[in-house]
Amino acid sequence: MDGPTPAVGLNPFAPGFFANPYEQYAQLREHAPVYESPLGPWILTRYEDCIRLLRDARTSVEERRVFDRRALLFGDDDPRRTRGTTAILNLDPPDHTRLRRLATKAFSPRRIDALGERIQALADDFLDRAAARAADADGTIDVIADLAFPLPFVVISELLGMPEADRDALRDTSHTLTLTLEPLTTPEDVPRLIAASDVMAAHVDAAIEWKRAHPADDLLSALIAVEEEGDRLSPHELRDQVTLLYIAGHETTVNLVGNGTLALLRHPDQLDRVRDEPALIPNAVDELLRYDAPVQFSRRILLEDLAIDDVVIPSHTVVLTGLGAANHDPAHFGPDSDALDVTRTLAPQHLAFGGGIHHCLGSVLARAEARAAIGTLVRRYPDLALAPEIRDGEEPAWNGRLILRGLDSLPVSLFGR
Repeated sequence: MDGPTPAVGLNPFAPGFFANPYEQYAQLREHAPVYESPLGPWILTRYEDCIRLLRDARTSVEERRVFDRRALLFGDDDPRRTRGTTAILNLDPPDHTRLRRLATKAFSPRRIDALGERIQALADDFLDRAAARAADADGTIDVIADLAFPLPFVVISELLGMPEADRDALRDTSHTLTLTLEPLTTPEDVPRLIAASDVMAAHVDAAIEWKRAHPADDLLSALIAVEEEGDRLSPHELRDQVTLLYIAGHETTVNLVGNGTLALLRHPDQLDRVRDEPALIPNAVDELLRYDAPVQFSRRILLEDLAIDDVVIPSHTVVLTGLGAANHDPAHFGPDSDALDVTRTLAPQHLAFGGGIHHCLGSVLARAEARAAIGTLVRRYPDLALAPEIRDGEEPAWNGRLILRGLDSLPVSLFGR
């Protein structure tokens, strides 16, 4: 006789959650796949439910339909409350359709393809510098600080044509701003979120002003000049798109490279396959995206009641599609869905880049950067290993984020010591 159904829920405060949230996801998927969280939103964890909602035109991404987070952050009368509201990530059609068409025209495949050699050169350069420093540090580097962050940061800065700036300071600013995506922010976070918003707005505004006077062959110039049947980006829309591309253009790739490197080092057989068969790198990157997605949840707001199984979620409700949970759904990926398999045929069907009309605009760029960063790292250092403290059981430094899952630090030994 079957025992009672265990109590299930999503509890990010449980010990070990950020090291491995997938155990909780599995319990939800099996026992409560349509789950009303005490944190507020409903959560879906099955692949088919998630992809259905991501593609459903009867949903919205505009938070104003249920609450105004920016009013809570800045106050009702603060003009800063409109920052970010016209970024394509936060807009429904027809505004989303118009702005994505304009951004896509500037964010063309030609521009991304032309970056291939530059991305590889940067990966080689950052690893050269890291290896030189490692000679004085027992052969140890930090994958996040030495490779995963600087590579996509420089790439998106060059692609946009952003001026030179204090890289580390802007990294801290953008990382702070991503807290606005998290449901776990506290009143104590508000002052630094406001300060970070002000710093980033000033940086982007200054870059746009300079670029208007000094146009070049870069994405920012193209966004300023782009036209489609007489349509242009307004100054507010321009700032929001540039800010989104600037932040999203490196934050998620940092997590992809860090999470992916850790996964391979914890699965030596898969690491050997990638090292010995370079042709596997593209599929391996998709499998790493599936296995430990840098974005774990994507938000939708229902415009109509939604019935799933015997549960009805009412309209004007926030629903989180559990991308990380869906990517481990055995009903779609098979009974070995919790295993890492760089040859997995279904790997490209992951939901790490979301789905529907809001599918990640920078997915091609992120894959290219991950192929260069991870592929070069494992090829150049055949004895690559986790640093001794991690090999001995200490958990690496996770960032404690529910939405943007990643590492703050990942020490590795280049020469296996």
